[in-house]
Amino acid sequence: MVRSTTVQLAQQQEERFVRRPMIREFGSIVSIAESASGMDGKSGDSSVKDGCDREGARAQQHQYRTRFLLRFLEEKMFDLSRQLHIRQGKATIRRMLRYIPGVRKSAKAKGYEHLVTDEERRLVGGWMPIPQGIPNCPPGLEYLTAIDQLLVHQKVELLEAFTGFETANKYTVKNTLGQKVYWAMEDTGCCNRMCCGAARAFDMKILDTYQNEVLHFNRPLRCSSCWFPCCLQTMEVTAPPGNVIGYVEQDWSILTPQFSIKNQNGETVLKISGPFCTFSICGDVEFEVLSTNGTQVGKISKQWSGLGREMFTDADHFGINFPMDLDVRVKATLLGALFLIDYMFFEKSGNKEQDRPGMF
Repeated sequence: MVRSTTVQLAQQQEERFVRRPMIREFGSIVSIAESASGMDGKSGDSSVKDGCDREGARAQQHQYRTRFLLRFLEEKMFDLSRQLHIRQGKATIRRMLRYIPGVRKSAKAKGYEHLVTDEERRLVGGWMPIPQGIPNCPPGLEYLTAIDQLLVHQKVELLEAFTGFETANKYTVKNTLGQKVYWAMEDTGCCNRMCCGAARAFDMKILDTYQNEVLHFNRPLRCSSCWFPCCLQTMEVTAPPGNVIGYVEQDWSILTPQFSIKNQNGETVLKISGPFCTFSICGDVEFEVLSTNGTQVGKISKQWSGLGREMFTDADHFGINFPMDLDVRVKATLLGALFLIDYMFFEKSGNKEQDRPGMF
């Protein structure tokens, strides 16, 4: 009698480890845990019926372990997808999560929205990662510490292209990888744009991915011709707004455009020298960035953007190069010089080219 009871218990113990057929589709990862725990539910009940309380407790512990293990694997899969997403910039979290059984919806729909960081949202939008741990750097200019070249693309305004009605300029500032670094938006009134044209005074706001204004360029209403040497172009650069970090000033010249890049104390740190003719015919127009001793350290180039874009719009493409170890404040001031050059030489009024040789 004792042997038969022992044999029955051994058979029941073996049945616990028999692999039972799993259901093909799971509504969520929790259903997997419920299915796995259900394998032991029957053996646990039979043990209770046989008076084996210890076997029932073990079955319940096994059920808890199964749930914990599946939860742990789910979190690890999500962490793996996050790492791949940050490194490659292409594989999204939603795309990685679909390989987990039962996860077919977006992260927000499945309750993972709180696990998606702001940095991951930025990478999905194609923004450059923010460099960390940069001392003595104005907030928002950390990007410039890891950059030696910027691409500035002006947005095409269809209203301006078809009607000639002057609209506020908008730009996208990118790095060489095509990642967005800043937005640039002109802040002017309609009467100012229509009456003064390309010579208009303006405020340019530079925004980061969080729509925070990190740079501000101010251009007053002044002349650019060599006939007015006492009233030449100038631009003030502030970062953050209200804190002056540099100036761009036009130097008097008859034949070629000349500019001085100055720091917050008014000391000249760089020079910019342009060509005699700034009219681009199927080629780039380059402005050399020179040190105080005349050595070229970079350039600002207006890039050829195609015949149709050049003829019918004033939406231009620019590039700027500077040394990697250059002070971020000077880099930001050079970016302001790029916008000033755009308005002085490449901005059209009523889609009409107004370029002329020299500084007359």
